[in-house]
Amino acid sequence: MTDRPSADLDASGPGGEPVDAFVGLGANLGDRLGTIEACLHVLDDLEASEVADVSAVYETAPWGGVDGDGSERAVEQPTYLNAVVRMRTGLSPHALLDELLAIEAAFGRDRSSEERWGPRVLDLDLLLFGETVVDDPPRLVVPHPRLVERAFVLVPLMEVNPGGSLPDGTRLTRALLALGPIEGIEMHVLLDELPGTGRLVERPEGPGGGPAVRAEDWVRRRPGPTDDAGGGSGDGAGA
Repeated sequence: MTDRPSADLDASGPGGEPVDAFVGLGANLGDRLGTIEACLHVLDDLEASEVADVSAVYETAPWGGVDGDGSERAVEQPTYLNAVVRMRTGLSPHALLDELLAIEAAFGRDRSSEERWGPRVLDLDLLLFGETVVDDPPRLVVPHPRLVERAFVLVPLMEVNPGGSLPDGTRLTRALLALGPIEGIEMHVLLDELPGTGRLVERPEGPGGGPAVRAEDWVRRRPGPTDDAGGGSGDGAGA
């Protein structure tokens, strides 16, 4: 079995080279789009990092909530705007996480008083960090543990990581196919450039709104690499 980079590296990758890190952005309170655009600018300004690509912004149904006994329940809250960015970073996974938490706090998020899966002024999730696997719960687990369960993450992630896979070899397309029909996701806006940078964004379009689209049909017609062969269902790790 091939050795993979582990979480105890001080640098971001073997030898300290920058790596591709994929970060999910979500907001369902206040000026959602304005928050996401401002956040992109802040992410691009992080030390030893830049935003290399950004997906379309999608309107998505809220995930839900959890009762005291751990069972899921519906939570009345506004719909989310979600996107995924690909960053080139020289930070370590834990250092990048610290930056993401600081950005959330700067935008007004208070993790100590919020409800799990409740409304968020800003939610930043470290989804993937190159081929690195991080197993440091509860602080950080990468890949994100619920990545393969969420179409609203997989759809924009595949835009900025076409043909991509998890560290265990599971193709992102295969994970999306396993979810069945794609529902509750509508494209909200395509960003022509990275806010505040003037750099153009070039990527294929994701699915538009309207009736549910079968994941298999969307993968088949999507432009760009969509190799859906590969590993079975992956048990993604993540926080």
